[in-house]
Amino acid sequence: MQIHSQTSQQPLPTDRAYVMSMTIKTFKGRRDVVVHLFRTGYDAATEDHAYPWQHLLGQPLDMHHTDDKGSRKVLLEAFTKEERDQILDYLAKRYEDRVSEIAARPMDFPIPLGLVPLSDIPEGQTIGFIRFDRTPNYSLPFAFHGLYDLSQHEPVVEEQD
Repeated sequence: MQIHSQTSQQPLPTDRAYVMSMTIKTFKGRRDVVVHLFRTGYDAATEDHAYPWQHLLGQPLDMHHTDDKGSRKVLLEAFTKEERDQILDYLAKRYEDRVSEIAARPMDFPIPLGLVPLSDIPEGQTIGFIRFDRTPNYSLPFAFHGLYDLSQHEPVVEEQD
């Protein structure tokens, strides 16, 4: 398993600044499935007031999507450095034989307006969530999920003799 954990060369504007993904070798009949990890179970009403949004949010990606609600949620779904380290350790120990890569890096700031948070993407035929906090013997003090899209990955093909 490869672990790629980047740090920022400059001070980050907030401690909740890390985004993560992992690649599962085979999952639901697909090969090398990328799963985007995000924090869940937070109290948005309480935590929303804890951040200096005027320093964290930037311009919209386009003038048709200027709402800041989703972009705020993108930050709330990010991890702190401590959470990042706990997840890296948890995944490396628990899923070492199933995961080929884990990546973590700081978010880019300012966060553009108009983004859609991972938790708001609807599940469907090929898109779904892994709810790590619902797995047996889950041991972290916070909840996190992973979003995947099977349509983006090649099917596992069995070799015929």
